[in-house]
Amino acid sequence: MDIFLNCLYAFITGGILCVIAQILIDKTKLTPARILVLYVCAGVVLTAVGLYDYIVEFAGGGATVPLTGFGYAIAKGVEKAVAEKGLLGALTGGITATSGGITAAICFGYIASLIFSAKRKD
Repeated sequence: MDIFLNCLYAFITGGILCVIAQILIDKTKLTPARILVLYVCAGVVLTAVGLYDYIVEFAGGGATVPLTGFGYAIAKGVEKAVAEKGLLGALTGGITATSGGITAAICFGYIASLIFSAKRKD
């Protein structure tokens, strides 16, 4: 039963984040790219003020997989690197913490480009 509740909390939290993004797309003139940047920045800010840790504890993957989770990972990486290396960690921590995800995105994008061919929109 515990795993069911964890999955439910992750699904609800991820769904709420998606609903908020869809409302922003439908009701504002923000472009999807700006909304993506807004979500990453919101993850960083919520982590900086200490709120996103509670959301991650509650929702697990429902909070760490969306773009706000990417901002969370950046902020946590910077926090850890600053504690270990000082001010230099502010420049290197975010990249170090998210390098695996960035590498996977590039590799899978490249593989997809080899498998599928692009078509012009007319």
